[in-house]
Amino acid sequence: MNQSFDQQLLKWYHANAREMPWRATKDPYKIWVSEAMLQQTTVKTVLGYYPAWLKAFPDVHTLARSPVEKVLKAWQGLGYYNRARNFHKAAQIVVGEFDGNLPSDPAELRKLPGFGPYMSASVASIAFDVKIPLVDANVRRVIMRITNVHGPAVSSLDDKILEFLNKVMPTHHCGDFNQALMELGAMVCTSKEPKCNQCPVKIHCKAFEKGCQELIPEPKKVSLNEITAVIALIKKGSKYLIQQRPEKGLLAGMWEFPGGKVEPNDKNLKSALKREILEELGSECLVGDEFCRVRHYYTTNKVHLIGFDVKMMGKSYKIQTHQRWAGLKELQLYPMPSGSAKIVEKLLTAKP
Repeated sequence: MNQSFDQQLLKWYHANAREMPWRATKDPYKIWVSEAMLQQTTVKTVLGYYPAWLKAFPDVHTLARSPVEKVLKAWQGLGYYNRARNFHKAAQIVVGEFDGNLPSDPAELRKLPGFGPYMSASVASIAFDVKIPLVDANVRRVIMRITNVHGPAVSSLDDKILEFLNKVMPTHHCGDFNQALMELGAMVCTSKEPKCNQCPVKIHCKAFEKGCQELIPEPKKVSLNEITAVIALIKKGSKYLIQQRPEKGLLAGMWEFPGGKVEPNDKNLKSALKREILEELGSECLVGDEFCRVRHYYTTNKVHLIGFDVKMMGKSYKIQTHQRWAGLKELQLYPMPSGSAKIVEKLLTAKP
């Protein structure tokens, strides 16, 4: 089964794989860039960021010596910003300790910031052809169907999946084999309505043989938390007040407008914003008209951001070390979460 399975899969992949810029290179750094971006981010989104990243940071040396603010700004919109911070730290280590050459040993890669088991295996196999199998959501679904394993697609199955993959993985073209399985899951063995007639390994698929492929895996129930947040657009002349989040925690080091979540005890949106400004800035404020509403998602949260024009009351507000007054053009230079960036876009397109 080993020889025919991998040969059939690789033959299909080489004939049908989608063209991706990172598949046209064997440069370990460029492969590393793609793998870092593709974690928890769609291919479509990464295709929009990958060329711009390589233009800004064409090699690991450029990335290592760049300020973290520039790195975070380039990453803006990809989410999970610790990935960018870890990427930056790892680049500095690779330059400082490995003379700019990314290690090929998965065990050495694991020591670098941001390199977990999956990332280490993916970079090692794709960039250096190391024989080590990968398991992502697509691969997990494909192998569950091949081996007719029922139930939800949970990581506790991965040991059995890896056992199967180690048996069928070829000695050479390991990176292509891993990418072929992921491509098969993305294009053919999809979660809904799998295209079994196009599958190059269907003769090995026990679920297809039994006709139960669409029952595997069992769907997960995903519930989104609805969050409403109020945002203060505080203006001084032509500049707006923004502040930087703490260096640790959610969206660490990113910049945003003042404001926060609406709490159950708040009477209405404006009273919620007054409370937030008093807590954050220690000052009373006058909440004016609503300026905009934007929506964005992160992890399991659906967030509604509602921006208001706000004026501070009393003496002129003195900014703290983590705050800035920034004009419209300056606002575009600060790394911001997607929701705040959308508000900046609204400000840029608003009529004067």
